[in-house]
Amino acid sequence: MNEIPGALAPSIEAALMSRRFRGFLPVVIDVECGGFNPATDALLEIAAVLIDMDSSGRLKRGATHSFHVQPFPGARLDPAALLVTGIDPHHPLRPALPERDALQRVFREVRHAQRMYACRRAILVGHNAAFDLAFLNAALARTDMKRSPFHPFSSFDTATLAGAALGQTVLAKAAAVAGIDWDSSSAHSAAYDAERTAELFCHVCNLLRGAYREADERACAFGWRDAPPGEPGEPGEPL
Repeated sequence: MNEIPGALAPSIEAALMSRRFRGFLPVVIDVECGGFNPATDALLEIAAVLIDMDSSGRLKRGATHSFHVQPFPGARLDPAALLVTGIDPHHPLRPALPERDALQRVFREVRHAQRMYACRRAILVGHNAAFDLAFLNAALARTDMKRSPFHPFSSFDTATLAGAALGQTVLAKAAAVAGIDWDSSSAHSAAYDAERTAELFCHVCNLLRGAYREADERACAFGWRDAPPGEPGEPGEPL
């Protein structure tokens, strides 16, 4: 079920978020597909989970937007992949949308969040993010969509982040050691995996808040940035 975004973030949250990732807004994307080849295999589900920030600079999971997607004409559907995901692409009660429609709905929510947090662009967060970004970019090319809110090749990979911070690269194991609930029976749903990935991303980033503050202070000393927002008499960094 899609959640309805709340009110616009207050200015301090927007200033902190836009500063934290250099004007990029992290958005978790998870896709479930009919195989592993983005050029030939169907995109069957896409979920986007927004990332919010509070006035202390801590990240937290935001709204989830998830859509079933119709296989594009001629798409390959690998039976082994469908067995893992449990998706029946041809089920008569499956509320699937055409690829272009699903992407437009996701992008609408992402752009709204960009405006909330004064960020100039979104950046994809994923567990093994290259996979999700490849399928997203392939769908963009197929549907001839010219404008995407996401950076076309950069991403944040929670498999890498969790491996460095927690010593685990498998999503279920990384979630377990981070103290995040994991239900194996719900895994391989785009919305569920994206929500757990979002919680993992927030957990690792919050662990690193002290290191980030030290680095931000050094960046200010180098003259790369203005003082952080909220300090008396000092402007925030312009985008």
